Amino acid sequence: MANTGLLKRLGKMLTEDLENVEEERVQRESEAANVERATGAQCARDCSRGDEAVMIGELRSVETCSRNTHSGVRAEFFDGTDTVLLKWMGRNRIPGIEPGRRLTVRGRVANADGMKVVYNPEYELHADE
Repeated sequence: MANTGLLKRLGKMLTEDLENVEEERVQRESEAANVERATGAQCARDCSRGDEAVMIGELRSVETCSRNTHSGVRAEFFDGTDTVLLKWMGRNRIPGIEPGRRLTVRGRVANADGMKVVYNPEYELHADE
């Protein structure tokens, strides 16, 4: 009867909203990486303005902003629970910072335009799997 569980999971995956499946996948991987690396990482949803945070997740998008006073690299970081904008000021490119890349970030959480932001975060790139 082991196949029954497999069939239930497969049926759930086929009928469940793909975004929810992706969120659950990222959250599971982030939690597993936290246990493996013993970083003491927290969920992005639990971070608030002023917190010094350590989070594990992946980059959904990365863009370079070259406007005069706002130059830098912006990345959308997601850990399965919430999205945090990462901003590296004064940089036009950061090797390894690319969409889909998994990483651990450390920094103080701020709030800008109603969104969580970490400016110039420290980061550790995870090995590609």
